[in-house]
Amino acid sequence: MKKLKLIMIILIILIILLIIVAITGYYILKYLYPQEYKEYVEKYSKMYGVEEELVYAMIKEESNFNQEANSHKSAIGLMQLVQETADEVGLELGLENVNLQDPETNIRIGTKYLSDLIEKYDGNVKFAIIAYNAGIGNVDKWIDTKVLDEDGSNMEEVPFKETNMYLRKVLRTYEIYKKLY
Repeated sequence: MKKLKLIMIILIILIILLIIVAITGYYILKYLYPQEYKEYVEKYSKMYGVEEELVYAMIKEESNFNQEANSHKSAIGLMQLVQETADEVGLELGLENVNLQDPETNIRIGTKYLSDLIEKYDGNVKFAIIAYNAGIGNVDKWIDTKVLDEDGSNMEEVPFKETNMYLRKVLRTYEIYKKLY
């Protein structure tokens, strides 16, 4: 009888602990995958037809929400844009003197650029993500030379290891954002 009571108490404690872990786990994930700069992400995602969760995933993986981030390849800001690309997109948007460390400007241009890539690749988000990292020229070459299938079914064949890992990280983070928000 005492053993049965002890087992019941242990089971109740374990159930309570599991509930606590489940609840706090959700909040920990929301902390690790925040929705910083929400007003800009919402505004420009809607304006350029890109899912908010994808924009958040790109920002998370590119800069981890550090607006002052700079890469060894001269990429700047939240969405890690190179100035040349930002200037081209900015010109298209009627912007002059693009400041990539300004969060709104960076998110606007990065989201527009991502939208352009998604459109260029006929809605194929994976190709857009790869091109965002490796460049349009490389993706076009890989499609033309049949390294990548036109339908995007063999994305694991991306020749650049860094880009291959980048694609996987962005897609994983994208899925987490879709489940969390």
